Amino acid sequence: MKERKSTRVGSRRIGRNSSSKDERSSSRKDGRRIQTGIIHIQAGFNNTIITVTDVQGQVFSWYSAGCPRLNDDDKRRFKGTQKRATFAAQTAVEYKRRFKGTQRGTPFAAQTAAEVVIRKMVDQGMKRAKVLIKGPGRGRDAVLRAIRRSDIQISVVRDVTPLPHNGCRPPKVRRL
Repeated sequence: MKERKSTRVGSRRIGRNSSSKDERSSSRKDGRRIQTGIIHIQAGFNNTIITVTDVQGQVFSWYSAGCPRLNDDDKRRFKGTQKRATFAAQTAVEYKRRFKGTQRGTPFAAQTAAEVVIRKMVDQGMKRAKVLIKGPGRGRDAVLRAIRRSDIQISVVRDVTPLPHNGCRPPKVRRL
């Protein structure tokens, strides 16, 4: 069989003989450090979603009060079975913090989701953050209290809930 030649482009090799894909993509997300970021809180009536981005808007981590298991960031980071077992042992409490149904909209569910995200971001080196809150849900204040208790300094708290300026006509009043 004839082997393909690999060509060098810049400092990387391209072709069949290049390093394996697992070595190249050795969890880039672990290496990223973030000093300042933006914490987006979307508080609905049924759930609270917390997303952490950098200043440019690139998502670093997210968590929801109704997350059934590890989100995609964690799945990529802990691919090996041994690593997964140790991580599951460390975060067994996070697996128990699964909220279903109407419990997802409670302030306690929002607070526990915020603690999970904050712990991840403090481990990645976050020191300061802006907080953008959207929505009328009950988890707004609980998430803000959890962030204030953490090591992250809050520079700005802004409510970005979209409000209509007398836009669409509301539905007719329901008569019982």
